[in-house]
Amino acid sequence: QLQVAESGGTLVQPGGSLRLSCATSGFNLEHCSIGWFRQAPGKEREGVSCFSSVDNYTYYADSVKGRFTISSDNARKTVYLQMNSLDPEDKALYDCGAGWPGSPPFGARCRRPSEFSIWGQGTQVTVSS
Repeated sequence: QLQVAESGGTLVQPGGSLRLSCATSGFNLEHCSIGWFRQAPGKEREGVSCFSSVDNYTYYADSVKGRFTISSDNARKTVYLQMNSLDPEDKALYDCGAGWPGSPPFGARCRRPSEFSIWGQGTQVTVSS
């Protein structure tokens, strides 16, 4: 069956680094989009980063550009989100999703949560001193 599962969330100090993992199963990672989203209490869910192997599209929210990096290990069927220079504003529940874009703008559709049909349970990231 199609599944994704996040892991790696924990407590980290401001300025620290953390790597989240999104393990996938049941589908080919080379023909899909993987997105990372986050939601903090009292705030709307926002797209953090996504990548689509359909057309090699990569997206980063302005708030994380230069600090976060999305990558994939196709052999391990895992997508990672490397987070550096973490700030308390990054505290949130992080979730990953998988989708299959079928219309223009294809890969760029991964910026929207509505494009994802498979979701994990989320992993909590807390940034505090």
